[in-house]
Amino acid sequence: MTELLETRRTDAILERLMRLHPKVIDLTLDRVYRLLEALGNPQDRLPPVVHVAGTNGKGSTIAFLKAILTEAGYRPHVYTSPHLVRFAERIALGGAQIAEPDLASYLERCEEANGGAPITYFEITTCAALLAFAENPADIVLLEVGLGGRLDATNVIGEPVCTAITPVSMDHMQFLGNTLAAIAGEKAAIQKPDIPSIVAPQQPEAMRVIEDTAREAGAPMTRAQPVADDRPLGLAGDHQRINAGVAAEVVSVLRRAGFAISEDAVAAGFAKAHWRARLQKLQTGPVLDVLGSDWEVWLDGGHNAAAGEIIATYARRRWDDRPLHLIVGMLNTKAVGDFLRPLASLTQSAQAIPIPGEPNSLSAEELCAIAQAEGIDSSEATGLEAAAVSLAATGAAPGRLLICGSLYLSGEVLATHA
Repeated sequence: MTELLETRRTDAILERLMRLHPKVIDLTLDRVYRLLEALGNPQDRLPPVVHVAGTNGKGSTIAFLKAILTEAGYRPHVYTSPHLVRFAERIALGGAQIAEPDLASYLERCEEANGGAPITYFEITTCAALLAFAENPADIVLLEVGLGGRLDATNVIGEPVCTAITPVSMDHMQFLGNTLAAIAGEKAAIQKPDIPSIVAPQQPEAMRVIEDTAREAGAPMTRAQPVADDRPLGLAGDHQRINAGVAAEVVSVLRRAGFAISEDAVAAGFAKAHWRARLQKLQTGPVLDVLGSDWEVWLDGGHNAAAGEIIATYARRRWDDRPLHLIVGMLNTKAVGDFLRPLASLTQSAQAIPIPGEPNSLSAEELCAIAQAEGIDSSEATGLEAAAVSLAATGAAPGRLLICGSLYLSGEVLATHA
């Protein structure tokens, strides 16, 4: 009962914070600096910070780093977004998810210090995370950019121990620009003078911008390489070797900064890393109950063209032993066709569903029409379990089901599946 009351308290605070600004996203740093000043500038009282930007792979790279640092005996603070089920997932203190009473306390302190002034939800909650990090002991902070980089609320760290940029692709064009170069420029802007910059393999257009920005900023830049295929990774997908390669180069920087991280710790961290809703195989839940134990059910929150290519590459290499079916839910702000196109030739059928509680969700009808236009045999369903029932009713032979298209949908799935 106490835990339930605490989660309700947190939810009520977050609901109030959501109303402080008419826009969900409004990129600027002015409001953040104002609130941080009122809080005593906690961003200046942190352990060494690793600041990670990119389009795909930020969270996975941080997951590798967290696992490696933990294996080496260090306590990491971690900030990631968005959450899947509970907001508290975004903040880890010393390696453990923040307790709901502590989260509520930090949120309330930020709310009081803000005094009702306009500020976005992400900005004020980022300030809460930085305040928590400043007031709790840890050895390092792993800080994920929310959106872009240049004007992201996390870009208030003057001298991180290093920055990292994972693969950049087309996403959030309404905020970051309509070209890959423009988007890369926003993300590259987290690079700082004399601070090592680790950069994943990029498309040539993005790499040119990142390199130019690093040169102009005076940031020594290193190109990361994918880790070897013979190194076991806890995260599925060949693309994770790129993210692990970024993590490995960050470890090299940390060693030069005085962190004692053995090769055994790196190997164990690679193998034990865990990051939900990234090619995650589900073991229990209503969808599995409907389809039966002969089916495999997977979950992935990727939602842009690059994510579609990543899933398709994995499916071609690893999933050729049984037919692939999709349950898809996506936001109307995403390039839906670009995500689905690489999967079309690999998919036997798709069920289109709306994302519960999301005002920007595509309707099942709209999504179904887009999927059919991409050549995917698709039908509409009212929700996740209804889609599973519809698939089972077709009498299809036991196959592989991938639930995909949105991290918001992934959160709904993980609330009832494991």
